[in-house]
Amino acid sequence: MANMQKKNVEDLNVKGRKVLVRCDFNVPIKDGAITNDKRIQAALPTINKLIEGGGKVILCSHLGKPKNGPEDKFSLAVVGARLSELLGKNVVFAKDDAVIGENAKAAINAMNDGDVILLENTRFRAEETKNGEAFSKELAEICDDYVNDAFGSAHRAHCSTAGVTDFVKGQTAVGYLMEKEIEFLGNAVENPERPFVAILGGAKVADKLNVIANLLDKCDTLIIGGGMAYTFMKALGGNIGNSMVDDEKLAYCKEMMAKASDLGKALLIPIDNVVAKEFPNPIDAPIEIETIFSNEIPAGYMGLDIGEETRALYKKALSTAKTIVWNGPMGVFENPQLAAGTLEIAKAVADAGTESGAVTIIGGGDSVAAVVQLGFADKMSHISTGGGASLEYLEGKVLPGIKVIQDK
Repeated sequence: MANMQKKNVEDLNVKGRKVLVRCDFNVPIKDGAITNDKRIQAALPTINKLIEGGGKVILCSHLGKPKNGPEDKFSLAVVGARLSELLGKNVVFAKDDAVIGENAKAAINAMNDGDVILLENTRFRAEETKNGEAFSKELAEICDDYVNDAFGSAHRAHCSTAGVTDFVKGQTAVGYLMEKEIEFLGNAVENPERPFVAILGGAKVADKLNVIANLLDKCDTLIIGGGMAYTFMKALGGNIGNSMVDDEKLAYCKEMMAKASDLGKALLIPIDNVVAKEFPNPIDAPIEIETIFSNEIPAGYMGLDIGEETRALYKKALSTAKTIVWNGPMGVFENPQLAAGTLEIAKAVADAGTESGAVTIIGGGDSVAAVVQLGFADKMSHISTGGGASLEYLEGKVLPGIKVIQDK
């Protein structure tokens, strides 16, 4: 699946045809205003391509998690207004609680080539998340062709991401954003330039079980950081004090370390840690910290970042890498005193890209927030737009939203 075998927007002749495009407009909104429009901007290349090709472009997306059908605060009206500004042309917002009601149908029937319509939040229909056949058919009936450009939702088999393709009469394709995700994440996992170093951080081992196992098969070195590192340390018999631990996963960690050894892979865990007596509250509050060797964290202390010696060890592993995938921070990076581990790893990943031409991929989740906050985003080859979708992709799963698209 690594090589792009799926049809993409370049393969479609959309002149005069109605094209339904599933976008990821799940943007943060506060007091009725969009606080970050990156996801809307990311969809523009695909939308512009279809406009230029003379298609009648019908956009759909979910926003938030409406509980009982339509809720005003989850309306896509504000997204439609921002889209009009960014595209420099009027985007008709089809306000319809049923998503495809009389208003939407009338707007679609009145479309000219190159026009753009935005449908209301697909989750205003409860059956969207259950992949209900009736709603999938309704979505298919309003279009000739279908394009999925919402990688962040590609791991969900919903009406607008998968079900609709069972009934579309024309062609199905992926958009530019989706294509880029498949290309970078797919190639990294299936066909990496070596040495391939994977970095996994974040809180729980349980969240990354399948990712650890899959990446150990694929990579040359696996670096562990963040809260999950302490479960590995405890599995080795070390004292971890009050550090976060996943006691049910100790046997699994031992198994993974044995697997790495059998495969001749390096599995690196921290050798020293920045510790404190309590978790900072609020998260950015000043606290007293010290550095202690792994296995020797005393009772009453918890590990909250990787120490200096660990940073040096990890940076050395990254300096020769040709492919790097990073998912999850090294510590509580939101606190300036506990950000050094994540900061230095971010810099080392960026340097590997700029100095030795490594392909550097930030695979979704909190590591995206970290590299953006720390100012390294523009130095990475690719920053994934999907959280859960990226993780499932790194696990080696076939994502429903990609699987259903026609092959070239």
